[in-house]
Amino acid sequence: MRCPFCGSEDTQVKDSRPAEDGAAIRRRRFCPACGNRFTTFERVVLRDLVVVKTDGRRVPFDRDKLSRSVRVALRKRPVDEERIERIVSGIQRRLEMESDTETTSRRIGEIVMAALREVDEVAYVRFASVYKNFGAATDFQAFLGEFEDGQP
Repeated sequence: MRCPFCGSEDTQVKDSRPAEDGAAIRRRRFCPACGNRFTTFERVVLRDLVVVKTDGRRVPFDRDKLSRSVRVALRKRPVDEERIERIVSGIQRRLEMESDTETTSRRIGEIVMAALREVDEVAYVRFASVYKNFGAATDFQAFLGEFEDGQP
């Protein structure tokens, strides 16, 4: 593993432990060249997913992009970091298990919305406002009306 500080390829693993309920391994590393420490995660990937965008483009699935989206929705909400990682891992696992190699961006959005709705209603509405591309306050009002009725 290359050191993110100095670029040296001679790093040492100092500690390994399970993370994310056993779905990943957290490794604490040390770089003898510069003396810095850093952490890496090793995760199981069942299959390489391709995301079909709404315009028809096909792009590789990006776990980091999914993680950023969930984190933005949950920003300043009472959800700890470990729970966020479990949410992201659960979404990724579900996508890998339910599709062969391709999934649509729409499907990913639906799964994220369902996961966020169970965790935090504010995060759910935040994500929905971007995912559903709300353009006016009336869009929010209509969505919140459906939300209160239990429809979305």
